[in-house]
This record gives sequence, structure tokens and C-alpha cells, in this order.
Amino acid sequence: MQYFVTGATGFIGKRLVKKLLERKGSVVHFLIRKESESKVAALREFWGVSTTRAVPVFGDLTSKKLGLSAEAVKQLKGQIDHFYHLAAVYDLGADTDSQIAVNIEGTRNMVELAKAIDAGHVHHVSSIAAAGLYEGVFREDMFDEAENYDHPYFMTKHESEKIVRKECKVPWSVYRPALVVGDSKTGEMDKIDGPYYFFKLIQRMRQLLPPWMPSIGLEGGRINIVPVDFVVDALDAISHQKGIAKKCYHLVDPEGYRVGDVLDIFSKAAHAPKMNLFVNAALLGFIPRSVTKGLMALAPVRRVRNAVMKDLGLPEDMLTFVNYPTRFDCRDSLAALKGSGVVCPNLKDYAWRLWDYWERHLDPDLHIDRSLRGTVGGKVVLVTGGSSGIGLAAAHKFAEAGAITIICGRDVDKLEEACKEAKARGHSFVAYPADIADMADCDRFTKLLNDNHGGVDFLINNAGRSIRRAIESSYDRFHDYERTMQLNYFGCLRVTMGLLPGMVAKKKGHVVNISSIGVLTNAPRFSAYVASKAALDAWTRCASSEFADQGVSFTTINMPLVRTPMIAPTGLYNNVPTLSPEEAGDMVAQACIFKPVRIATRLGMSGQLLHALLPRIAQIAMNTSFRMFPDSTAAKGAKPGEKPVKQQLSPEAIAMQQMMRGIHF
Repeated sequence: MQYFVTGATGFIGKRLVKKLLERKGSVVHFLIRKESESKVAALREFWGVSTTRAVPVFGDLTSKKLGLSAEAVKQLKGQIDHFYHLAAVYDLGADTDSQIAVNIEGTRNMVELAKAIDAGHVHHVSSIAAAGLYEGVFREDMFDEAENYDHPYFMTKHESEKIVRKECKVPWSVYRPALVVGDSKTGEMDKIDGPYYFFKLIQRMRQLLPPWMPSIGLEGGRINIVPVDFVVDALDAISHQKGIAKKCYHLVDPEGYRVGDVLDIFSKAAHAPKMNLFVNAALLGFIPRSVTKGLMALAPVRRVRNAVMKDLGLPEDMLTFVNYPTRFDCRDSLAALKGSGVVCPNLKDYAWRLWDYWERHLDPDLHIDRSLRGTVGGKVVLVTGGSSGIGLAAAHKFAEAGAITIICGRDVDKLEEACKEAKARGHSFVAYPADIADMADCDRFTKLLNDNHGGVDFLINNAGRSIRRAIESSYDRFHDYERTMQLNYFGCLRVTMGLLPGMVAKKKGHVVNISSIGVLTNAPRFSAYVASKAALDAWTRCASSEFADQGVSFTTINMPLVRTPMIAPTGLYNNVPTLSPEEAGDMVAQACIFKPVRIATRLGMSGQLLHALLPRIAQIAMNTSFRMFPDSTAAKGAKPGEKPVKQQLSPEAIAMQQMMRGIHF
């Protein structure tokens, strides 16, 4: 048996050729462009055959008779038993001209060649898109009934099938596969298409929410999905039968699913939150077109829409087909496949394989350099308060990654010690003494940075002061609030605003502000500290909006409790689970790599949510913790040298401090 195949290098075509070559004594002639000749050896290796069984035929889909020479046509004449036409543009986002040239004109050229070589039978692989957006059930014997196929992809699929039906002079059959996904046994897929476009959204949900949390899904029309191995097996089985001339076969899942069901199936496969509530996308159809057109005319609306679509990797036309209205009858295909052992597997049984393969091989983030070295290598990074604690741990990571790492602090001895430590580790810091709480010194320092280093690329505002003292113990200590605000808010702003003009001029720069989980939970006994960090958070939100279109971005890290010298005076923290400075440094590194708006623990976000939705309950909970954990001896006004009183915690307090991991008490 001899075959001719177009599209043999494609996702379906490669597998179909392999299937055909499994037939004893079969020979496959496959169309390939001359400039792609170097791919032939790899194709033969994939198919596992010699040069005599897989024969390249050089040509061009967009040329008359597929660009075959007269000699090639002569050699093939009367030799081809089955002619499979799979070459086409399978991309919703492709431009109209290329789709017309390949899908329509390419099919016309194929029909012309099939006649010229007296092919035994033409097998045209069309698509369910040929039905357009038909309202209802589309049968295999329907064609002219197709409707609403204005979109270039739908239109060219319909017109190419029409060419086969009207112009092909040799026996023909048409096959309409549904939306083809990866192999049901291996998950292998060659591109992101169809339901894969929603995988990034599902992945984000998994990253942000625990798997047990109910979530909201999008309900829409029906979607028919089939794995590539089923399409190949069905195509091979049906095409070799008798009595199939001038018939069409739907290679679809007999069950079919609604969009919401598909999203939920893949959410389960990804171990993401289960979608319990669905919003019907059809409701969007009730919004007058004039209203949506008017909204899209607004630049901010367009920017938000484009940013969301780009972030999630969704093509422009994807939402147009969420309410896909067509179902497909496949009784002829089922009858033809009866007894062959070829059946469409249930999506629920192989969805996990598709997800696993996508996350390992197709996730767009895999192809982006997400290493710290790729982000900061050769860049100038400033870490304020970099001589100890979180700042020092982060500075080591930046220096090890090849950044020009600048640290600053008030204590010259600590700076020198940090530099010695860096040298011992095989890297170096550039250290400058600076008092961030002194506005004049901030101005001097930022001028020095601009003059000596041309500004900075990454600014880590880490220098800070924390005071743990109840308000009732602070009536005569108003200076606690002043000095905390001076360093944590005004000093941070002074440095940032001194370096921002340079970032704007370069159209790039990233600022990381080390805030606190206490801002989200409104932790008692930290009113001075939390207020200063909350002010910084609010300023950052304003600044990020102003600089969003100038290449400068901001990240706020609501840092949980970290084992640093800052918390050393509070003996209570010796029994509280905390992060190490190295773990906190990793959070800072991630902020520079991914540049999120905020990094916060689930505990912190839960606290913020509780305060927003149930403020009275949040107050009671925090007041309970306030009474459980007393002020330290120093906070109560103990004199220098006075022996601290050992604090005894109740069983409830011990249980709570273990449960509320990482929160400021």
C-alpha cells in the first residue's frame, strides 16, 4: 500500500505517518519544503523506517499541484492508493491572508495534484470549525447548513471542505476532528491551544488558594475535546474501509462537555481549588454591543483587558468562543469504528497527563530565565540595612548571583564585618555608611549612588525599626512613634525618591519594600511599627500606579516574623516559630525575579480578609491574643540592669503561638 501525506511534519501528521508505516510493506510519500530537507533524517528516526519506506517529496502547499515537478508527478501517477491532506493552519490567531493561502488555496492545489496522479482516494482532514457557530446539533451529513463562520479560521475550514466536495474528481472522504489535545497515554502536545489557554489561570489559582477552598468558574457553551492518539487511530481505521466515499466522519467525543465542566476537570487534575460556583458567560451577551464598544474605547479599560489577557496567555479571540453553541453527532463514525477497538477515552481519565505534560514542557514560564542571576547579574542592587539580618542574607544572594551589591548602615564596624564575610564566601559588597533616618544623609547618599553608580536597578528598602509596646505603656513615649516613622517611612521615601528619577530615565527599575505581616493582621502592641509600615504600603500603592507606564515597578513584602537582632530583646519570641534570615532573603530574591505587586503569607492574607469581612470578630481575636501575651519587662519600663521577670504563658497561649505561625504577637 502506498500513501501520500501532506502535513506529515505536524502534530497529527507525524503520528498518522507512523501509524500507516506500521502496515506491512507500506510506503509513505510525504510533502516537505526543500528548505526543510534537514528534518527528514529526524522524521525517519521518529517513524523507525528506512529511506525506502518514507520518501520525501519536495514541494510547496501554496503552489500549483503543491509545487511538484513534472518528473515527480510522473513517478507518482497511478502509485498512490490513499492521499491524506492534513496540512493547514490550525491557529485561531493567524492572519486572514495566511489562512486563505494555506487552508483554501492549499486544498485547491491538493485536489489538482490528486487528480494529476490518479490517487485512489483523497482523505481530507477538515475540522468541526467547518460548521461555524451553528446553533444546535450538527450531523455528519450536514455541510451547507453551517452558519456564523465569519471568523477567518472557521471560514477557511468551511471553504476548504467545500473545494473537496465540489472540485475533487477522485473518490474522497472528509474527517472533522474536534479540538485536538495531547496524547491520552503520554500527555504529549506540541503547542498551547484550546483548553490549554486556561491552564495558566488554573495554575495561578492553585498558587494563591488552598485546594479545599471553593472557587468560581466560568460556564459557557459546549466544547468537544479529543486526544491526538484517538484521532490518528480513528482516521487510520476508517480510511481503510470500503463504502466511505463522499462521506463525512466526526472524530469527536460522543459525550462532550460544557466549558465549566472542562475547567473543573483540569482544576482537579492540577490539584487547584474545585470550582463549585459557575458564572454563565452567556450573561455577557445581554450587555449591549454599544456599551462594550464604548468601554473598549477607554484607554484604561483596554490596558487592563490587554494586561490580563497577556498575563494569562489568552489570545484575543478566545473569549469569543467561550459560548460555543454547537454539538456534534457522530453516529456514522461510531458505526465505522465498531469492533475496531478504537474509542474516544474519557477526559477525566487522562486530563492529569495533559496537565503534567503542559506544566513540565509547555508552561510559558519555563522558557523565561527565572534565575536570580538572570535577573540581577551585572545590575546594581542597593540593600539598605544590609549589614545584618534580612538585609545581609539578601545581599549575599544578590552578590552570589553576580550583582553589583551595595549595602548601607549606620555601624561602620558591622559594614566592615559584612564585607569580610562576603569575601570569605567568594564575592564582594560595596559598603557605604549612611543613616537612613537622617534626611540630609539620605540626600548625600543618593547623590553619591547616582554619581558613582549611575543610580540603581533594584532598591531593597530593608532598613527599619520595630517597637513592641502596648499603647497604654506609650503615653509618655511619643518619641517611639516619631523615630519609627522617621526611619520606616520618611527615610525609606527619601532614598526611594532620590533614586526614582534615574530609574524613570532608564525606563526600568524595581523597588522592594520590606513591610510586615502586622499591617495585614493589625497586630496589637505594634501600633508604632505597623503604622509606619502601613504608611509605606499606602505610598507604594500610589507610586506603583503613577509609574506603571514608565518601566518602574514595586513589590511590597508583608514579611512574617524573622529571627533577626530586631526581635532579640523580646524573649517571648524564643518559643515562637519564625523564618530564618536566609528564608526571608529568598522572599526578597523572588520579589526581584517575579516582580509581583505583593508577597504575603496565607496567614497574613487570611488576617486581612477577616478584618475586611468580619471586623468585630477580628478585633475580638486580636484582643484575646493581646491579653494572652503580656508586654516585655523592658516595655513595661524596667530600669537598665534590672533582672527581667520570667514570663509564664498559659496553655492557651502556648497552643496559639504554635497555631499562628509567624505572626507578630
